[in-house]
Amino acid sequence: MKPKDSCSNAAAQVSRRRFAKGIVASAALAAAPLACSVSSNAQTPPAPKQSPAPPNPQPTLNAAAPTPPSPVAGAYTAVARARFGAQVTDEEMSRIERDLEGNVRSTERLRAFKLNNSDEPDFIFGAG
Repeated sequence: MKPKDSCSNAAAQVSRRRFAKGIVASAALAAAPLACSVSSNAQTPPAPKQSPAPPNPQPTLNAAAPTPPSPVAGAYTAVARARFGAQVTDEEMSRIERDLEGNVRSTERLRAFKLNNSDEPDFIFGAG
């Protein structure tokens, strides 16, 4: 018969649940000083900057006359209504119509920006 090791005997007495609780408690104790320093900085918000009033009143976006819907957005809406009209409520269809109108306006703005043949794509590659 093989004698039992004191290490294996002690390991058999600690359950997995108790071991996991010990790991969580030690991680919480290690993170406590960091949390205290972060919370002390978070309790004192910086003073808000007072911006001077503009000399002339700025026009609001609501004051601008609404532009008529584009015919392309109307065509897309008609297609969506024909395909999904039975499953979509009137409120959802009006929201879809607004979204399609915004998408068409965005594509028109992008299309208006002219690129040269030598322009390279502007992107940031990040690994990880």
